[in-house]
Amino acid sequence: MNQFKTMMLLAALAGLLVAIGGAVGGRAGALVAFGLALAVNGITYWCSDSFVLSSQGGVEVSQSEEPRLHNVVEELAIRAGIPRPRVYVIEARHANAFATGRNPEHAAVAVTRGLLGTMNDEELAGVIAHELSHVRNRDTLVQCVAAAIAGAISLLAMMARVSLWFVSGGRRRAEGMTLLVVALLAPLAAFFIQMAISRSREYAADESAARLMGTGRGLVSALRKLAPHIGAVRTERLPTAAHIYIVNPFKADGPAGLFRTHPRLEDRIARLTALEAEL
Repeated sequence: MNQFKTMMLLAALAGLLVAIGGAVGGRAGALVAFGLALAVNGITYWCSDSFVLSSQGGVEVSQSEEPRLHNVVEELAIRAGIPRPRVYVIEARHANAFATGRNPEHAAVAVTRGLLGTMNDEELAGVIAHELSHVRNRDTLVQCVAAAIAGAISLLAMMARVSLWFVSGGRRRAEGMTLLVVALLAPLAAFFIQMAISRSREYAADESAARLMGTGRGLVSALRKLAPHIGAVRTERLPTAAHIYIVNPFKADGPAGLFRTHPRLEDRIARLTALEAEL
């Protein structure tokens, strides 16, 4: 069901992109939008991992530098039946982690220095199992595609705003209204669809991690330890990639909860606790 929901959301995002192109430039605009999506997705597909790791300050570490982390990653990669991903450490105090890469053969796992110092072995294994589940489920590619399409939609919305300046009084008022609606609502709609995809994949990765480990205890304990780090650390590097971390480092209370990229920790923990009886 999660896979089906994700595919439907991606289809809606792609459809929205083509519809916006059509609203801005008719049939030619729709074709341009489709071509733009292909170009952006191609670049994102091949270069997403290097872009993300560079932007977040990730530094690749060897087995001798971080033996504990490497051992956990290798053991769980073997258990998951995927190639061992590259291992990165981000020199940051907050506790967090993410995975990136277009497929399991070109994947990387990055953890912050704060996470290594916060988690015991069982909790670290739970976090890594979650990230490797993203890799095995190819969520990292889905997230990149969603982000690329959303970015293209934002670009077309900006073009619509520019076009508003050239709608003369002699042209139909409906055309101007269409451009106005596109310019104002399209980026918001794209953002909500992208966030829904992200939340759906987090639930799926939690469940996959628990099944991989044979228990959800380590991940539950890790999520509880991560809770105090949400909103506790401010860093200029995080906003552009907040949706790919295991927990969003920014608080989303009150009205801001509408823009939450991750499910609430309480909901994730409740699902894992219910799954524990089955496991």
